[in-house]
Amino acid sequence: MENLPRLNLPPLVAPRLRRDGDMVRIYDECRNAFVKLTPEEWVRQHFVAYLRAGLGYPASIIGNEVSLKFNNMSRRADTVVYDSHGQPFIIVEYKAPHVEITQQVFDQIVRYNMVLRARYLAVSNGLRHYFCAIDYDNGSYAFVRQLPSYGSK
Repeated sequence: MENLPRLNLPPLVAPRLRRDGDMVRIYDECRNAFVKLTPEEWVRQHFVAYLRAGLGYPASIIGNEVSLKFNNMSRRADTVVYDSHGQPFIIVEYKAPHVEITQQVFDQIVRYNMVLRARYLAVSNGLRHYFCAIDYDNGSYAFVRQLPSYGSK
């Protein structure tokens, strides 16, 4: 954990870590499993903690590594937050802190959203975060300062 960067997100409260040989694993409450601790996973766990503690989303409506099909190819959305009807509400794409957020990252999440049709998109490398609201009625989108809290729309 000492070589993982400090992020521009609230700190994790007592992350559950364990060592399996040379590999360090972190507990993912959404998947109910220990997963390999990578720089991208470090960002995911912090961001999910922000969704839960900062914005009030319950773990029960957050899915990590959500499978989807795009052009007959299997893909995985990093995190999907569902609304009260079980429909995708927010999709989040993570990159490691050293990875620049580029147009290609936005293109990736937009492709996922062509399948999932969420109202909000988020991209984060743990240091920089971008949030986008989709207006399907008008066929437009707008960057927003933050994601909505749970219960607000």
